[in-house]
Amino acid sequence: MLNALTRWLCIVLMASTACTMAAPPAPTPAIASAAGQARIYGELPYQNPAYTGDLDGMIKRRQIRVLVTYSKTNYWVENGRQRGASYEALKAYEDELNKRLKTGNVKVFVVFVPTRRDQIIPALLAGRGDVAAASLTITPERLKQVDFSDPTITNVNEIVITGPASLKIGKLEDLSGQQLYVRKSSSYWTHLQQLNQRFIKEKRPPMKLVPAAEELEDEDLLEMLNSGLLKFAIVDDFKARLWAKVLPKLQLHPDLAVNRDGQIALMLRKHSPKLKDDLNTFIKTHARGTAFGNTIYNRYFGEQNFVRNALQTTDLSRFEATKAIFQRYGKQYQMDYLLMMAQGYQESRLDQQARSHVGAIGVMQLMPATGKEMKVGDVRQLEPNIHAGVKYIRFMIDQYYAKEAMTAVNRGLFAFASYNAGAGRIAQLRKEAQKRGLDPNKWFNNVEVVAAEKIGPETVTYVSNIFKYYIAYTLLIKSEQEREAARKRMGAPQR
Repeated sequence: MLNALTRWLCIVLMASTACTMAAPPAPTPAIASAAGQARIYGELPYQNPAYTGDLDGMIKRRQIRVLVTYSKTNYWVENGRQRGASYEALKAYEDELNKRLKTGNVKVFVVFVPTRRDQIIPALLAGRGDVAAASLTITPERLKQVDFSDPTITNVNEIVITGPASLKIGKLEDLSGQQLYVRKSSSYWTHLQQLNQRFIKEKRPPMKLVPAAEELEDEDLLEMLNSGLLKFAIVDDFKARLWAKVLPKLQLHPDLAVNRDGQIALMLRKHSPKLKDDLNTFIKTHARGTAFGNTIYNRYFGEQNFVRNALQTTDLSRFEATKAIFQRYGKQYQMDYLLMMAQGYQESRLDQQARSHVGAIGVMQLMPATGKEMKVGDVRQLEPNIHAGVKYIRFMIDQYYAKEAMTAVNRGLFAFASYNAGAGRIAQLRKEAQKRGLDPNKWFNNVEVVAAEKIGPETVTYVSNIFKYYIAYTLLIKSEQEREAARKRMGAPQR
């Protein structure tokens, strides 16, 4: 769903005035930006407080922030749903961790933070992420700054790939004097520099290494190579084999490798022994070579049809089909449209054809009576359905929480909780929270705790899921916009 999120992700992070979501209290999932702070549609700062501690502190904060790169194999969103090898693996880790800790209804969440590749190590060191999962090769240079888990994929070769505009090549020495576009943050760059040192010693002209935009993933460079814009590319062999199935003009040269037997692993900060041990325990039963690991590997790196589907669905997603409507009514009712889309995904996966067993209708899963009360038209139709849903959340905020001493973010969270469980029930839970010395004006780790105890996981999960989808949507839009801008600068065909 690349075009789907306006080619997916623009954290210009701003925030509309009245009800826009901004930063939650520290223990909730948070967004990272290059400066550690961003803005979401308006005025309220959305912060990702720096944290550089170990797993015990992450459990206390109830979040483990995973830095990922946006790509059609590693992490992306399709029809509003997060997908990818890194996503599935770390969600499995989240499930196993919560099961082991017996967290019940108040869980520890893995939060995925799309990040440019050259910002991964700085973000880890600055405490804006806890783990990086982006097919990262262990290198001596990286080990000087960060640590790695046990390998998740081994025997990785970084091979030469040519396309229709390439010169004929039969040995590595044929790269001498040639120009290659490579991300400077990649292990490819490091190994090509080492090859250049060899060329210089052998009195050969070195390769001309040109830094590629860090927003570009391997698949972007391979698309450019396939279209004749580039002459050479260096890519991990397992990725190259996958993309060669859908980019027919690529020619792989497995015998020409700038690095052999590489190991890919999760990256983390040094001095995090508890997190490292816990991840390594998980990897023993989930890395490639295990049943789980092989399933994930084959799903994302072995199946041609999966990649074809990822390419084809980008222009056809429900997200793209409904985005303009959410934008229109978000603006009208001073609601963040991505936040409302996140609720729509939680309700129906943005499917207007969805019908519940109790009669709720469409994207926003409105009961016919509620739709009629909103007086915006027939909620069996897409636009009136979304209009009514946005208007109803605006009504709930104004009716129940406008005069409360809450932040804008908490007004939104309580409105969603009330939408799910009923405003009267949430009012009772707030009173109970106050009796216990908790803050009745804060959802996460306060009223949420009482809700988990009194009414079970449904409302807690409902609110948390919306917030996680919202984070993913917001981050993804920026990431994809930056990526498309980089492709345009290099003359790549626009998607």
